[in-house]
Amino acid sequence: MKLITYSKIKSVSCGILTDGGVIDVPSAWDGPNPPRSIKEILQRGRECLAKIAELASSADVSTSLEAVKLLAPIPRPSKVIALAGNYAEHIIEAGLKLGLSNSPRQTTVPRPFLMPPTVVIGPDEQIPWPAYSEQIDYEIELAIVIGKEAKHINSKEATDVIAGYTIANDVSARSVTFAAGRAERPWDDFYDWLNGKWADGFLPMGPFLLTADEIDDVQNLGMSLTVNGQTRQKANSSQMIYPVTDIVSFLSHIMTLEPGDVIATGTPSGVGLATGSYLEPGDRIECTIDQLGTLRNTLSQRPEKLYEPLA
Repeated sequence: MKLITYSKIKSVSCGILTDGGVIDVPSAWDGPNPPRSIKEILQRGRECLAKIAELASSADVSTSLEAVKLLAPIPRPSKVIALAGNYAEHIIEAGLKLGLSNSPRQTTVPRPFLMPPTVVIGPDEQIPWPAYSEQIDYEIELAIVIGKEAKHINSKEATDVIAGYTIANDVSARSVTFAAGRAERPWDDFYDWLNGKWADGFLPMGPFLLTADEIDDVQNLGMSLTVNGQTRQKANSSQMIYPVTDIVSFLSHIMTLEPGDVIATGTPSGVGLATGSYLEPGDRIECTIDQLGTLRNTLSQRPEKLYEPLA
């Protein structure tokens, strides 16, 4: 089942995307107090999700997809967690800055970091060029959406708490203007890298959330990213160092995972950092993952004046 968040005539709603169009969940709901967002559907639990699935086959009123504007499936997640260095070839192309060249699972653990909810934007939205960087990069990633509270679970239990999957583009600022003229301190490079992940609109997501039951093998999904039609990244989720279930289990031992939380699982090789082919104003980025559709966005114009706090 494909769940979407969309806007129409200045109102925002949630729906089911079918071959015949969009079924609006609040309108098709049988009974009082309908859920009005995907996050609310997940918070209500499996019973609610099962009832939504019934609507997908029984509702007889739908709206054309062309008549609505798709938004990120979870427009404002409570938490956005991402992984650094989850594909060996990406670690190698980054000059091993992320650690061991193959990061064997037997001797290493995932490297998660948090991002603010304001990084999230939807399909076809323009990615803002932040005022503190001259180099903007792209990173296609498979994103997990949590559907059930999870704390201290093992890998086998992880599939039970995953609601579904969507596409994310972990846009990254590869340089920061506030490095100029500063006194160097330990960890500066790490914080510069981390700050480069936090800009508004730097995590486009969508176009829909595909429920986990629709995917036979999440560790065998083809992935590709193009810029203006040119392929930059091409990989398969089977190449992950830490598979989806291990990621969810690991994170559940660090923090409580809640319905609607989003986890970006890392990017494969082919990023601009390795080739020097960074994004340019107006570039069109298309991210495609098997069964999850295509996420399209463009990069905005560069700001006329960049932020230089020490100038």
